[in-house]
Parts: sequence; structure tokens; C-alpha cells
Amino acid sequence: MIDVVALGELLIDFATVSTDGDGYPTMAAHPGGAPANFLAALTKYGFGTALLGKVGTDTFGKLLLGTLQKAGIETKGLVSTDDVFTTLAFVTFDESGDREFAFSRKPGADTCISFEELDLSLIDEAKVFHFGTLSLTDEPARTATQKAVAYAKSKGKLITYDPNLRKPLWKDMETAKEQLLWGLSQADVVKISDEEVEFLFGCTPEEGADKLLNEFGVSLAMVTLGPNGAYLKNKNGSTYVKCPKVSPIDTTGAGDIFGGSAVSRLLKIGVPPSELSVEQMYSVGSFASTAASLSTEKSGGIPSIPEEESVLTRI
Repeated sequence: MIDVVALGELLIDFATVSTDGDGYPTMAAHPGGAPANFLAALTKYGFGTALLGKVGTDTFGKLLLGTLQKAGIETKGLVSTDDVFTTLAFVTFDESGDREFAFSRKPGADTCISFEELDLSLIDEAKVFHFGTLSLTDEPARTATQKAVAYAKSKGKLITYDPNLRKPLWKDMETAKEQLLWGLSQADVVKISDEEVEFLFGCTPEEGADKLLNEFGVSLAMVTLGPNGAYLKNKNGSTYVKCPKVSPIDTTGAGDIFGGSAVSRLLKIGVPPSELSVEQMYSVGSFASTAASLSTEKSGGIPSIPEEESVLTRI
């Protein structure tokens, strides 16, 4: 049974593990891609998931396919192609563990998926459809995403969305803003960072959450605040949640893990996002913030997702 299906990128994150005297990094490869990280968290916490995406038939594409299968994510919606290479992301870190990205993606396989290649039966089966914005950066993936969202909405699916801004992937910031705002206008549940709120609206996280509810029709806004936790708001009220203190070594995928963990709690509670009480929102945010925080103590996205028992114990 598929509870959540996501559309988007599956790629390799090359993360810096050391640097030589001239500043050149030695890097380790990890499975990545925001939608894949998002789904892996949901799978870890007991839900059926599937990914709609595209990889190359190269070594990395085969490795990623195996990783999804090992994680329990349905892969029949994953297309493999000989025409383009699996997308690669190169991640370097500053002293606090924050990331900088460089991409090998001109094009990468993830941007080359068309609507005709999507297995719509997975959307039919799912309760939730999730998407981000890396699939909106280039065609044909942009049109595929737009049509898939419209299809999911026509079938009455809950739509979840993560703007996940990666500035190096956009030709210009005007187009980036336009596409991010389009995504917001389609979603029921939004996970957005305080930096993305600043980019889009130039306001505080609290003001941004108000905009999402009142101007975009979002049912539940979740604004992540980095090490300061998160702010959640729906029509019934709002709440702040804090992160546990951790010793981060790699923040890659933490926001995606927050999103997947939060949606896992929403599905467990079984209440429409707009109807959550403040106490229920706090429970959702607390679990998600804790899971995301613990994930930063390990390298990579999918491999770093903590066990549910570990999250609950830490809470």
C-alpha cells in the first residue's frame, strides 16, 4: 500500500570529508535528493512510499535504485535512461556544518522526466502527493510536475510541498521566485525555511506563515528555524518547537527529514491539517525537529534518519 508518493530528484551527494593543503576536498558519495530523503523518513516511520523520478543507467543510477529498494521505497515509478547521466551534487561545509552546493546537472537525468513517463497509478493509490522545486528548474520536468500536481489535486490527494531553494540551479532569481510561489499556491501543507520566507516575502517567519494561510490558502504552514526549531501555524493557532542540542557534522537532508517526519505524524494523528489542535501541531513539530536534529549527527540524508524509538526517547 502506498501512502505517500513524491515526484522529483534522486541524486548523489558528494560530501567533503577532508581537505588537503591546497583546499581541494576528499569527498564521500551518499544517496540524496530532497524527495527521496522525505520519503525515506516516512518509510522509516511505518508508511508506504513511492518515488516518481529519473536516473541514468550508469553506476550511480544503479546504486540509487538499490538504495531506495533497501529503504523500502517503491521504485516502479523510477525511470532509467541511457541518454543522460545521473545528477550529482557536490556539498562542501563551513565550520558550523552549513552547506554550499555545486551541481553536475546540465542536464541531469532528474530534469529530463516527462509527464508521459510518470506512473499515475502510484498517485491514484496514494493519500498524499509531495513535490519540491528542483523539478521546476528545467523542462520537461517542470511541465511534468505541473501536470502531476494538477492530476493529484483532481484526485483529491493531500498536497505537500517544500520550496527547497537551491540558487545555483536557477537561471535567474526572478524565475526561481515565480516557480516557488506557484508551488505555494498548490499546496495544503508547506514546509519552508526561514531563509526561504525571507527570499520570497522579506518578512519574519511568523508573518510568512500568516501569508501562506491567508494569501495562498495553505492549511498548515511549518517554518523551520535551523537550530532554533520550527514555527507551525494553522487556523486554530500556532506553536513554536525547539530542537534538542546536538553536535552536527552534516546538515544535508535535515529539512527533508523534518518534512517527512512531520507528514508521518500527520498521518498517524489522522486529522486534516487545518483541523489540528495547537497541542497536535506541537507534537508534529516536536517529533520532526528532533528527528531532523538527530540526523545531523551522521553523514548523508537517507542513511542518517534516526529510528523512531530514538526520536521518542530524545523527546
